[in-house]
Amino acid sequence: MSGEFVRFSLRQRLEHVSIMSLFSLLALTGFPQKFYDARWAQIVVTLFGGLERLRFAHRAAGFLFAGMTIFHVARVAVEVATGRCRPTLVPARKDFTDAIVTLKFYLGTADRPAAFDRFDYRQKFEYWGLLLGGVLMVVTGLVLYMPLVAVQYLPGEFIPAAKVAHSNEGLMAFLVVLTWHIYNAHLSPDVFPFDTSIFTGRISRHRMEHEHPLELERIEGPAATTGVPASVRSSPTDIAGADQ
Repeated sequence: MSGEFVRFSLRQRLEHVSIMSLFSLLALTGFPQKFYDARWAQIVVTLFGGLERLRFAHRAAGFLFAGMTIFHVARVAVEVATGRCRPTLVPARKDFTDAIVTLKFYLGTADRPAAFDRFDYRQKFEYWGLLLGGVLMVVTGLVLYMPLVAVQYLPGEFIPAAKVAHSNEGLMAFLVVLTWHIYNAHLSPDVFPFDTSIFTGRISRHRMEHEHPLELERIEGPAATTGVPASVRSSPTDIAGADQ
């Protein structure tokens, strides 16, 4: 049995690095505009060479982020429609029961944690939070970038509403990354001090047994996950094993 498994393709890893870099740049150039009266914000603006250059960098990163979002959604839609991949990141009923079982396990009222497939409910939450939040940021950003065009089709009240939504969604996304994502990717006892799989594309068999036993069962058969109760084991027909 192999000691490692390929978890992420080269394209997925490059996509992650690109999104991570753009998100960091958007935060670095966006928050000084939100908290413009703070001393640190003025320092950042100065480092960028002035407000106009900072805004240019923010808008350029925003357009690149929008392009990546459109490309990602279009690619996934085509691949799912043509049967080249399955929608493994779409939430299912099991995700809700998994969350309850996990909570019970942490509270000591369940004998074992939930058994996960390729992605667990936490990873799905992060993915859809990024995707839907990204769409909101793109739409509101375009409204703020072209307000005169926007008011030709929308009431004028949408402009200040877009400003509030864009600013607060950006702050919320940043805080979620700092708390939820940083913990799951770095501070969780399962991966501390660093989960390298999104950069190397590989995951150890030990982690597969512990974190994704249902996926491991699909790859190697039921004997690979003898510790997983039969009631939660997968079958080849009910698992969406996809490279999404």
